[in-house]
Amino acid sequence: MATKCGKCGPGYPSPLEAMKGPREELVYLPCIYRNTGTEAPDYLATVDVNPKSPQYSQVIHRLPMPNLKDELHHSGWNTCSSCFGDSTKSRTKLLLPSLISSRVYVVDVATEPRAPKLHKVVEPEEIHAKCDLSYLHTSHCLASGEVMISALGDPRGNGKGGFVLLDGETFEVKGTWEQPGGAAPMGYDFWYQPRHNVMISTEWAAPNVLRDGFNPADVEAGLYGQHLYVWDWQRHERVQTLTLQDGLIPLEIRFLHNPAADQGFVGCALGSNIQRFYKNQGGTWSVEKVIQVPPKKVKGWILPEMPSLITDILLSLDDRFLYFSNWLHGDLRQYDISDPKRPRLVGQIFLGGSIVKGGPVQVLEDQELKCQPEPLVVKGKRVAGGPQMIQLSLDGTRLYVTTSLYSAWDKQFYPDLIRNLFTCILILASSHYFRPYITGTDTPNTREALLSPAICDPVSPNP
Repeated sequence: MATKCGKCGPGYPSPLEAMKGPREELVYLPCIYRNTGTEAPDYLATVDVNPKSPQYSQVIHRLPMPNLKDELHHSGWNTCSSCFGDSTKSRTKLLLPSLISSRVYVVDVATEPRAPKLHKVVEPEEIHAKCDLSYLHTSHCLASGEVMISALGDPRGNGKGGFVLLDGETFEVKGTWEQPGGAAPMGYDFWYQPRHNVMISTEWAAPNVLRDGFNPADVEAGLYGQHLYVWDWQRHERVQTLTLQDGLIPLEIRFLHNPAADQGFVGCALGSNIQRFYKNQGGTWSVEKVIQVPPKKVKGWILPEMPSLITDILLSLDDRFLYFSNWLHGDLRQYDISDPKRPRLVGQIFLGGSIVKGGPVQVLEDQELKCQPEPLVVKGKRVAGGPQMIQLSLDGTRLYVTTSLYSAWDKQFYPDLIRNLFTCILILASSHYFRPYITGTDTPNTREALLSPAICDPVSPNP
């Protein structure tokens, strides 16, 4: 969204000012065909989310990529609020890094926002040659005008947590952000806080380990990540490694939005917990577990205990609420983080998952629920998968949720998700209520519905 300041750059002067921005009218969704059995390219779907529009909740445009089996995953802008003071910068391009092919698609969303078009393709050969990196994930724009993209490995599929730098105007590959030879053992997500001269990155696993699916033996062999890497932002060097207690597979990481804040949270997927990282008085960084989602003892699943698998987290712009998705258990949670050391659960809703009634999994012991939740049904169609990627509106009142994680894991854990394609759901979210409201959008077939899932009462009601 563009600011109304005619002499300013993109975004907003502060997170709190951003909360006053205009309501979103469009949502862009990467849609993936890899592992579905359909030989078609991934595409970018444009969804109309303006309730006053006659096309509300419909996919109004699809932009196919020119190649097969890219596995689009995350997306990012060419420039952002870091460049708010530079009137020569404008948010006009959406970058789509490919997790499998390592291509980067640059999409023009300014010329015709309702019908984006492809602007440029950064081919993997250029990234391999200049960076020796591959399997691209998170894209962030920097105050320097550059775009930085994290990588999971090298071109041979070995673990290598480095960062690709692109020119934010030409999108030419400039090289790596980190010093030569300074990549982390593994990579995934990252977040930076220039006022504290720090960046912190996370790790999933080497591409050769995760590429074709999840094998529990790889966990026992120590092939999945359990560390955070602390970097000196100015020197581009790794200065500290934090081992996460019970923190297997730390994925999404978020600093508080307050630019002076020296703390944040990371979601540990297999550990099924949220850990808080913070700066010590001496300048080093530490981490502590602040939320733990207990596993459920089950029958009819691949393991006797099912973790919640926290796959995405985000913070409201006022740093009041933390949201995260439990992809396997099927619930979406909202925590009050007014005291970041002691998050308090204030909202929870089930949107599918692996433990719903009538499914193949029987819950034998559950520390949180009295019964298995009902499946989510929209217009007579059962929604497959569980809540995964989440995006909050600027004002913090609307939460968009999608159900696909990574095609190889989708196919393994939710085969119906592969057959039926993923769903996008809009949630109403505030300090007073947290419930599904409208629009189940299956791509490429779109639907609109009022969502009213039944929710089991927790064993101990939250205050």
